[in-house]
Amino acid sequence: MIIVTGAAGILGQAVVRRLAQDGLAVAALDLATEIPDGGQARALGGIDLTDAAAVAQAVAQVAQDGALAGLVNVAGGFVWETLGEGDPATYDKMFRINVQTAANACAAALPALREARGAVVNVAAAATLKAGAGMGAYAASKAGVMKLTEALAAEELDSGVRVNAVMPSIIDTPANRKDMPDADFGKWVSPDALAGVVAFLLSADAAPVTGACLPVTGGVAW
Repeated sequence: MIIVTGAAGILGQAVVRRLAQDGLAVAALDLATEIPDGGQARALGGIDLTDAAAVAQAVAQVAQDGALAGLVNVAGGFVWETLGEGDPATYDKMFRINVQTAANACAAALPALREARGAVVNVAAAATLKAGAGMGAYAASKAGVMKLTEALAAEELDSGVRVNAVMPSIIDTPANRKDMPDADFGKWVSPDALAGVVAFLLSADAAPVTGACLPVTGGVAW
């Protein structure tokens, strides 16, 4: 069984579809109460991933269905906001949505992942490499995901649990097309292509890879 958080979003749906197409059982978790059917074995909606107790309960439910072979932390959010004209509380909001959700899911899943010698894939961002104007809160929180990935990989070396992250640039979503209508969409990373990279990092082909934060930037210079 593979858990995918943030499964109701555009990228989350793509990851669920790809893993299901690969013949893997998937448990789809999200705060949304309705999760599209991407062929997953189980859907758990209404889960507040910032609540450690709620996440632990959801993971325990999933673990009853069989060995937990993987966890993909897609759940997160984005805000474009300059510090001077914005709200400093946005930094706390971005931390909770992007870092705390991933940390809660990892902590809850670790015992089962250790038993199965499973894998974790987090979603960080290329913006952690170079943050532009208005990207401070988002990039800082995704840098937290990056460092969570590196630290957890080091902590779990002896357990056999692999922990990696993907760092996409601009993902080709309807929302991003609406916000940037004059951009060259062909240079962006498609959700399906990014899901393919996630699937690789979960697979046995990536067995020697842990602690990697892999830029997936398509044709966008970063």
